[in-house]
Amino acid sequence: MSGHSKWHSIKHKKAKEDAKRGNIFGKLSRIITVAAREGGSPDPNNNIALANALSKAKEYNLPQDNIDRAIKKGSGEVDGAKYERIMYEGYGPGGIAIMVDITTENRNRTAADIRGIFSRSNGSMGESGCVAWMFERKGIITVDKESVKDYDDFMLKAIDAGAQDIDEAEQTYEIKVEPADLMEVKNNLIGQGYNVKFTDLSYLPKTTLTLSASDTEKALRIINNLDDYDDVENVYTNLEIPDEMVDEI
Repeated sequence: MSGHSKWHSIKHKKAKEDAKRGNIFGKLSRIITVAAREGGSPDPNNNIALANALSKAKEYNLPQDNIDRAIKKGSGEVDGAKYERIMYEGYGPGGIAIMVDITTENRNRTAADIRGIFSRSNGSMGESGCVAWMFERKGIITVDKESVKDYDDFMLKAIDAGAQDIDEAEQTYEIKVEPADLMEVKNNLIGQGYNVKFTDLSYLPKTTLTLSASDTEKALRIINNLDDYDDVENVYTNLEIPDEMVDEI
């Protein structure tokens, strides 16, 4: 399992627990609002960003009323906060690279809070572009393993559809594609009977960094602290998590 798949699995389990407490609903609503506004359409069939946001919202059981209200805010049908997207970059314990995807209505407050999280966790927030060159933008399609009866056949069909790479996670396969091909490959796989759980646009590290067990725990602490902040949509890192630490985490 790749470093991205391990971190995604850990984060997914964490988000499931947050969803039970309703802690993730505010984040999901903001993501939908921004996607509806920036994508230029309240129709997910004509707005890839919104389609991805809705897939994520349904995965975590965001109530339909919340979804409808968030779309209306984004499309301007009802008044709401004016959100903007920002990417902050920096370094964590052991020199790991971190990118923080933010959705906020108050840039100054959020910048100060994120800088504080970095400094309190033995990290440092850097200038724009300081670590972005270490990552590449990719589309990720997550397919339920139970819908894959023959892996070789699945792999060939995924490659024919446009897949660049396939990673195996605990209960899913994660297919990496070019961002522009995300919806086409997704629809192709669905048409062939595979259960696509959700899709996402992500920043994947070009190379990863493995730390000692102690430094890995410190690095995960800053990543989780950032991820828990209300305005943070995603945290990307080049940290490679050793197999023996996954269960403990």
